[in-house]
Amino acid sequence: MSTLDQRQRKLSKFLSLLLRHQPARFPLPLDADGYASLDEVLHILKGLPNFRWANRADVDAVVNVTTGRRRFEIQGQHIRALYGHTAPRPEYAPVEPPATLYHGAAPESVAQIKREGLRPMQWRYVHLAATPQMARSIGLRHSPEPVILEIDAARAYADGVEFYRPTEEIYLTTEVLSRYTAGWGCLPADKGGVNDEEKLE
Repeated sequence: MSTLDQRQRKLSKFLSLLLRHQPARFPLPLDADGYASLDEVLHILKGLPNFRWANRADVDAVVNVTTGRRRFEIQGQHIRALYGHTAPRPEYAPVEPPATLYHGAAPESVAQIKREGLRPMQWRYVHLAATPQMARSIGLRHSPEPVILEIDAARAYADGVEFYRPTEEIYLTTEVLSRYTAGWGCLPADKGGVNDEEKLE
């Protein structure tokens, strides 16, 4: 199992900032698919006092970590974040989702979601999980006892809603209307946990 040391965890957080949220701040150009040149990323790292130690092997370790959700992808000499963007949205090919997807929410958000559905808010997409366990792991960022929402993805897809799949366990869409919320429940703590990598964002 591949895990990250403390410095690499900080590097993971910084790569999220760089590739998801503020590429223009450095500046770092992204292509239409959200990819940046690895050479340019490494050049930016070398220019920052807190990350001058980082090299290609450290970036590879962050990309290839096997604990928690996969956050980044390398293709050839380019790297991108897979989801969570607030910078201009990368493009993904639409896919047919499973019949049911899941979303972890704070209990105090339930009433509003029932009225208004799920919106991306400060993100570019609504993030949905393939399993209740993954939804709980994500929901733990917002509440110690998240509520797990079932999404009738089959119905939404039949109605023309597009879904995207950046990783095996994560699906993205631009909005989930309240009529596609199929049910609610809480997952016991021993049925789905969160590790340190899940708390990095």
